Amino acid sequence: MAVSINKNFLKLPGNYLFAEIARRVDEEQKQHPGREIIRLGIGDVTLPLAPAVVEALKQASEEMGRQETFKGYAPYEGYDFLREKIASEDYGPLGCEISADEIFVSDGAKGDCANVQELFAPDARIAICDPVYPVYLDSNVMAGRTGKYQESTGMFDQVIYMPCTRENGFVPELPKEQPDLIYLCFPNNPTGEAISLEALQRWVDYANQTGAVILYDAAYEAYISNSQIPHSIYQCQGAKTCAIEIKSFSKKAGFTGVRLGFMVIPKDLTRDGVAIKDLWLRRQGSKYNGVPYIIQRAGMAVYTDEGKRQIREQIAYYMANAAEIYQGLKAAGYEVYGGVDSPYVWMKTPGGITSWDFFDRLLKEAGVVGTPGSGFGPSGEGYFRLTAFGTKENTQKAIDKIKNM
Repeated sequence: MAVSINKNFLKLPGNYLFAEIARRVDEEQKQHPGREIIRLGIGDVTLPLAPAVVEALKQASEEMGRQETFKGYAPYEGYDFLREKIASEDYGPLGCEISADEIFVSDGAKGDCANVQELFAPDARIAICDPVYPVYLDSNVMAGRTGKYQESTGMFDQVIYMPCTRENGFVPELPKEQPDLIYLCFPNNPTGEAISLEALQRWVDYANQTGAVILYDAAYEAYISNSQIPHSIYQCQGAKTCAIEIKSFSKKAGFTGVRLGFMVIPKDLTRDGVAIKDLWLRRQGSKYNGVPYIIQRAGMAVYTDEGKRQIREQIAYYMANAAEIYQGLKAAGYEVYGGVDSPYVWMKTPGGITSWDFFDRLLKEAGVVGTPGSGFGPSGEGYFRLTAFGTKENTQKAIDKIKNM
């Protein structure tokens, strides 16, 4: 008898969102070879690595070529030099008491967001924002935690969906059903909106009252400009007993092609009398061989004075693009959100057309690629995401093309 597959994979509807976007773009290019396509869809950076990071990569590479400084397998949890730097630089100034041994270095936030669910029971109920970054949902579908997909609603029947709409400022309300795991992402992908400290505190209080665990994706915190917006969930009282935080160097420092991130699991976070951080370390020891020394040295360069200055300039460049998109679309009469504390702009599709129809229209008429909101969940229908990670020239050109449609 032949081995069976994991049939949970068959519950995933259609292609992965960004694979479907790529397919449609490829089809358009085949029909119109040589036509310029401006991509403002996938959130991939376009600026090169900061010079300080490049120099650190070079120096670390040279170390790997000398017997006395060669490094083999990295520690599963990351080198102490980087973990200590993250604790002091990312959390110390915020007044968050996070120690190096609560930080786990990884190859990026996407993997951490997908893998962290393995630490919890197969029957744990999850709550997700709607619209949502697909990885939170898809990883739980693969794990068999979500029930059946209902074609009529675009929802899984065992998932608690928390609508994020213009009526609630794209910040979810506390769910009526009680979840075990709560996925939150702020500044948010895809809506680009942020959450206040007061609103985030309500979620922390709720989790502590119910015993739920918050999985907090803060991959875009470096783009926050409003001083009233929290950079970490640990700025909330009591968060260390209910929250895991995930952060990334991908968008902060352009490491999308280098791969570096980290997850914070406080010592005080326990369930069933077990420290969650110990489970994660055991998981990593079984399934992971650590981030290469060269990459972690590159991460250290992000915290040097020169590295900080260069990365601030890169973030300012992208946020200038975000302002260009936001202001340009608003002046053209579109309803737009985000783009202030994040590199994403969330726009209402014109005339009530569907988000995929607007995607096709934008691609064919303007040669511009964005991301249809329905790909992020039912509440994303009628919206469209544009990213500020393109070049300045292409961003300006794309907005001009959209205005002239």
